[in-house]
Amino acid sequence: MKNYKEIRFPVNFEIAKKDIIQIFNNANQKIFRYSDLSIILDENREFLRINKNTYTDEFIAFLVTKIKKFKVHEFDFPFRKEIRYTWGEVPLFEILLTLNKNSYFSHYSAMYFNELTEQIPKSYYINAEQKKIKKQKPELTQAGIDTAFANKPRITTNTISIRDFKISILNGKYSSNLGVVERFLQDGTKIKVTNNERTLIDIAVRPFYSGGIFEVLNVYKKAIDNVSINKINAYLKELDYIYPYHQVIGFLLEKAGVYKDIQIDLLRKHKFEFDFYLTNQIENPEYSKKWRLYYPKGY
Repeated sequence: MKNYKEIRFPVNFEIAKKDIIQIFNNANQKIFRYSDLSIILDENREFLRINKNTYTDEFIAFLVTKIKKFKVHEFDFPFRKEIRYTWGEVPLFEILLTLNKNSYFSHYSAMYFNELTEQIPKSYYINAEQKKIKKQKPELTQAGIDTAFANKPRITTNTISIRDFKISILNGKYSSNLGVVERFLQDGTKIKVTNNERTLIDIAVRPFYSGGIFEVLNVYKKAIDNVSINKINAYLKELDYIYPYHQVIGFLLEKAGVYKDIQIDLLRKHKFEFDFYLTNQIENPEYSKKWRLYYPKGY
């Protein structure tokens, strides 16, 4: 990351300081990328009496060192380092959602923000969907499923620690932000997060990002009054997973013990071609014939 304190800037900035502050006070955004600041500089050169040979780094150096309201936020993710700049104090969660286009909170984060868990998370997950790619589905086989779920799940290493918790960026399946909604938290923070139905699907698919399979079952129980199984079923069809996750979700709905048979039966209308697994590396599994699903003993 650049050390802006070592960059010299023209004296003109000092003369134009009040005007610069007014520009940012009047801006319709409070979070900026480097490119945003370049545009602001270019659009206001004449007004600020700044010559064309003055660069964005010099502009930022002035803002960093001379204006307390201008803040720099560095995110040193292993796969890609990012910097965001803010005008005044901006909630961290709002800044994080600008790191990737159209990203949103998912999994354990969504459980928390949707009040589906009483646990306070130490890890937050941001889903940055992969690009839409047309490709033929791989042929699914029982041997392939068995091998995949006998191994550890692939878990992202694109994680950083901030304050007392961890932030992970997930590259999820393309869904055109299916089931993603905007919410305002109690402190006024505006975020994007998966709704209850999409959250219940995501945590069934990736329980290791959701507090584990036992916490997932608790969420299914807690969601009873605020979830549409019809919508879950519709979302599953749109998501069109390779693996038969309808078997997992149907099993969880039944195991939760709070849903009606008519709701659970919606998941029975999907195909049941293979045996499947509730999670990876299950020791001493039990088997549900109804859902063709292996699950931990005593679950």
